[in-house]
Amino acid sequence: MCGIAGIIHFDQKQVRETELAAMMREIKHRGPDDEGSFTDGSLGLGFVRLSIIDLSRAGHQPMFSHDERYVMIFNGEIFNYI
Repeated sequence: MCGIAGIIHFDQKQVRETELAAMMREIKHRGPDDEGSFTDGSLGLGFVRLSIIDLSRAGHQPMFSHDERYVMIFNGEIFNYI
């Protein structure tokens, strides 16, 4: 199973990438195949990937909408996509 890490500072404090990187190091054993992160102000998301179904780079996370307005990290499969 992959690993997901996240930080939200409700006091609007900026997320330090070193904070997120430390969390991701702790869960690296859950996803040794790939990793990715996203920070924007007081939000930080991290992902370590265990490639089982889709072994290509198309499964790299975080994933962004075409206009890059939305970002997501998840563990699972998407069916019926276009």
